[in-house]
Amino acid sequence: MTPTVDFDRFKRALVIKLRHHGDVLLASPVFSVLKARAPSMEIDALVYDDTEEMLTLHPAIHSIHVVGRKWRQLSPFGRAAAEWELFRRLRAARYDLLVHLTDHPRGAWLARTLGARTSVAPRREGRWWRSSFTHLHPTVGGGRRHTVETHLDALRRIGLHPLPEARRLVLHPGVAAYAVVDALLAQHNLSAQPFIHLHPASRWRFKCWSEEGTAELIDRLHGDGHRVVVTAAPTDAERQLVERVIARCARAPVNLAGALSLKQLAALTDRARLFIGVDSAPMHIAAAMQTPTVVLFGPSGEIEWGPWCVPHRVVASSAHPCRPCGLDGCGGGKVSDCLVSIGSAAVYEAARGLLRETA
Repeated sequence: MTPTVDFDRFKRALVIKLRHHGDVLLASPVFSVLKARAPSMEIDALVYDDTEEMLTLHPAIHSIHVVGRKWRQLSPFGRAAAEWELFRRLRAARYDLLVHLTDHPRGAWLARTLGARTSVAPRREGRWWRSSFTHLHPTVGGGRRHTVETHLDALRRIGLHPLPEARRLVLHPGVAAYAVVDALLAQHNLSAQPFIHLHPASRWRFKCWSEEGTAELIDRLHGDGHRVVVTAAPTDAERQLVERVIARCARAPVNLAGALSLKQLAALTDRARLFIGVDSAPMHIAAAMQTPTVVLFGPSGEIEWGPWCVPHRVVASSAHPCRPCGLDGCGGGKVSDCLVSIGSAAVYEAARGLLRETA
């Protein structure tokens, strides 16, 4: 097949992914595939500042540019100065290729103003959007393809078809993160003992399982002789959720809720024998670290968002044919019946099965 574009002429590329942590990590194969095709090309990323850690140390990435989440809180002059400095750096890079992975309008503006000879984005309505890019690719909805594949469609549209082995998620914790985690594990006598990593929370309440079910699961795992390490994001809501769960447990797990950075969380997951969680960024981190994963799904869809290229089990309710609905809880009430109704026995059996399979 004759390629749509000549990659050998490209010197610099910019990949834009302005979304949340897990979404950014799911874009990591795009960089790997581009670098494999054009090893001499410098590939930069543009992401929100709080998601930068998902891509730092990625071997295919040259530089990471960031948009500040808090820029909107600056004075008009302060925000304009921050925006202009970012644009100045991007313009100076003289990109040949721009790959925009979402429908964020910033990508269209940059495609128009940075002067890249080739720019590709998802197809969407509107003459302004369509005329902003040289190439548009169709998006297949309805939960029929994984998000990683839809990202890679941007490259397929311009003639680059990735091999299956090049599509894995990439996340490198770094030496410092492993040192911190290994010291914590030593404190809890887990340096030489296998453990299960449980991350029960999400920033989105409607993606959270029941506290009762989580506590029962911990007790079941402890009953089989497994050590359990529980983590959560460094927010009051998630730390308090973990505290309530532990208060229900017959035997307390190791509690590292709020104590780890994203890189350290990845290092901990890499040391674990099994990861258990819900549809959230830590689940994608586990997939990147190739740690066998058990994940509970409710209103979001496992076909689009499930663990990618890693041994896993998905636990979802068969009693709710309405899922995946994509709503923020039933009736918009922030609690998803299809998720909280899952019993601990189902999750426990999925964990046991995956542990046997990957032993």
